[in-house]
Amino acid sequence: MGDKRVRRSRAALVDAAVRVVAERGTTSISVTDLTEAADVSRKLLYLHFGDRDALLVAAAVDLTERWAAADAAEDPAARLVKLAQHLAEHQRFYRAVLSGSCAFAASEAIKKVFSDLNRTTVTLLFDDVDEDALDDVTVFFAAGVMAIVHSWITGAESPAEPYALAERLRRLSRIFTSTGKAAR
Repeated sequence: MGDKRVRRSRAALVDAAVRVVAERGTTSISVTDLTEAADVSRKLLYLHFGDRDALLVAAAVDLTERWAAADAAEDPAARLVKLAQHLAEHQRFYRAVLSGSCAFAASEAIKKVFSDLNRTTVTLLFDDVDEDALDDVTVFFAAGVMAIVHSWITGAESPAEPYALAERLRRLSRIFTSTGKAAR
C-alpha cells in the first residue's frame, strides 16, 4: 500500500512541477506553490526529492522519458520529428528548466536519457570499438544533440518550429551514418 502512495505522491509532484513551470515560464517557484499544486505536504517534496531543483530535474527527465517510451518502436526519422514536436509542445517548461537554477543538472540528466537512446545506434555505426570508446562516442553524440536542443529551446522567443529542429538532427544523423559506414 505504501508503495502505491509513494508512486502517487511522486507522480503528483512531478506533474505539478511540469504544469506550474510551463504556466509561469520560470523555475523561480516556491516549494509551497509546487506542493499546493500537487496537493501534498512540503515534507513529501523534501522526502522524495531533497529540494525543489531536484524535483524540477526529475520532472524534466520524466517528461523526456515519457516521450522516449511512447515512440520507442518508430523509425529514427519519425522519432526525430516526434522529439521536435514534443520539445515544441513543452517548450515553456524546457526553456525554464534549461535556463533556470537547475539548468546544468537538468541538461546533464536529459543528456543521459539521450545517451541511453543513442547507444544502440552508435553500436551499429561503430561496431568495432571497445566498450570505453563506445561509452565516449555515445556521450559525445548525446552532448551534441543536447547542445542543439538547448540552443533551439532557449534561443527562440516565439514557439520554435519543430520540423526545423527535426531536419537539423536528421541532417547530422545522415552525416554520421555515412561516415560510420565509410569507416568500415
